[in-house]
Amino acid sequence: MNIANNKRKRLSQEKIEKTFVELLQYKEINQITVTDICKLAHINRTTFYNNYLDIYDLADKIRLKLVEDVTNLYEDERTKGYNSNDFSKIFQLIKDNPLFFKTYFKLENDPNILSSEESYQYDTNLSKVFYNDEYIDYHIEFFKAGFNAIIKKWLNNGCQESVDEMCNILRSEYGHKKS
Repeated sequence: MNIANNKRKRLSQEKIEKTFVELLQYKEINQITVTDICKLAHINRTTFYNNYLDIYDLADKIRLKLVEDVTNLYEDERTKGYNSNDFSKIFQLIKDNPLFFKTYFKLENDPNILSSEESYQYDTNLSKVFYNDEYIDYHIEFFKAGFNAIIKKWLNNGCQESVDEMCNILRSEYGHKKS
């Protein structure tokens, strides 16, 4: 395995992804061309096509990477079958990478950070206490939509609140519930 080439490939991908994310802040995906990316990233088209099929492949790989990053935050919980309800990890990841998460929400019509059972396990133990498991599917959807709305609002406001403040905001939405 040629480590120098792997490092060079990884650096090229990072440069391409960063340039794409920057362009997405003021252009729609269908307005961005490979030429735009190559000029701004100071790479040739061959480098782009050695890494991605097209703009949409690039967008999909960025989206999947973010989903994987979020999923990895809660890997221990998923494999051990518990839920800490510790949202500070995800809020910190978002605060550290706001442009990537803004991009994530921009890449799809209705993307969700908590989109699947793989990325975050809804706390069914709490739902049994609060709701007696009645209409649990509706509670899960409501929670995911609300959580994603909070994240979008935070991103749009420039992530001004601290991670702790965001966790408190989220907890306050469920503050009327006593476990």
